[in-house]
Amino acid sequence: MTTRRHFLQSTTAAAMTTTLPHIVHAQANGEVMRIGLLTVKSGPLASGGIDMERALVMYLNERNNTLAGKRVQLFVADTGGVPANAKSKVQELVELNKVHVLMGPLAAFEALAIDDYIKANKIPTLSVAAAEDMTQRKPNPWFVRATSSSAQSSHVMADHCAKTLKFKRMVLIADDIAYGHEMNAGFQRVFEENGGKVVQKLFPPLTAPDYGSFLAQLKTNVDGIFLGFAGSNGFRFVRQFNEYGLRNKMTLVGGMTALDESVLRNMGDEALGIQTVCWYSAELANPVNAKFAPAFRKAFGYDPGYYAAGTYVSGAVLESALEVVRGNFTNRDGLMAALRKTNIQTARGPVQFDSFGNVVGDVYIRQVERKEGRLVNSVMKTYPNISQFWAYDQKQFLSNPVYSRDYPPAKNLES
Repeated sequence: MTTRRHFLQSTTAAAMTTTLPHIVHAQANGEVMRIGLLTVKSGPLASGGIDMERALVMYLNERNNTLAGKRVQLFVADTGGVPANAKSKVQELVELNKVHVLMGPLAAFEALAIDDYIKANKIPTLSVAAAEDMTQRKPNPWFVRATSSSAQSSHVMADHCAKTLKFKRMVLIADDIAYGHEMNAGFQRVFEENGGKVVQKLFPPLTAPDYGSFLAQLKTNVDGIFLGFAGSNGFRFVRQFNEYGLRNKMTLVGGMTALDESVLRNMGDEALGIQTVCWYSAELANPVNAKFAPAFRKAFGYDPGYYAAGTYVSGAVLESALEVVRGNFTNRDGLMAALRKTNIQTARGPVQFDSFGNVVGDVYIRQVERKEGRLVNSVMKTYPNISQFWAYDQKQFLSNPVYSRDYPPAKNLES
């Protein structure tokens, strides 16, 4: 006889796990796969972290909380966007809740903080975080990423700025975290190799209360500014940029999360016309996204973006791999091998992985437009089958240092 009880279960009050009574029902005498979602539900990254949870819950609900014939129990932990918290929360998920698979975390610095723990405990992990070296010079064999490395999409935007927009001089500004450093570095490399010059780089703190002091420093004799912000910070910067009267003096372009749909819904005309780059847009016209994006919008009143699509796509990758191993989620080696061999159609388009566990997939240049009364990231151009190594020789790429604030060196900065 099957008994039914409500999940999610709270690990501890401090663990911030979510109790959603309609989500997951377990079979008392059947196998239940436990998934741990490591996300951010407080602080400047919370808008994206909440979307991660909403989309994963949606994915599971659509499948009656069953993947490859196995019932699923989901535990959600809030790190607050703090590396030390990420480490303690993942320990709770693994050691207390006994999760079989981990999704997340959100931020690159969180992924780096739990890297050794994932390896030591052999936890299959599908991450949204963009930390470069976890799929490059120091690959984690228990880690796959179906979203993007930090620079994977900014390589594309740099190419677009140099070749299509014909920019020659640019400013880069990003959160002072690994994600911002790596994203800007990849942009700088490709832009300058195509004849452009990065004349200024600015790195505000992730929790900067406002951007006034940085706006006052901005050079105005440039063609554009590349925004490498995460969470709600891009929204806050653009709003202040306009308040300072800079809107018509310099062109803004953005990285993957600068104007994510999770914050675009709070913006107005100040966002119109801004071009960004990402591996996803809610406007993508593919069969999977044609169902996902409207369903998410109906449920929550706004479009899904990077963070929501990150876990929704990861759910599809996990389900595909589980089908290969016939639902045997305790076969960790087999599951990881299946994850890395995934080649499926998803809400972002086709997904496959390189030998390091990082996605190879389409990347899109987008522009903010108004559609049916809301702001959307309309797709302007598709760069197909983009690797984390861009057009570089893989061996040569890996012989260089990981992207950072200091690499590649900035040779064109002006005082």
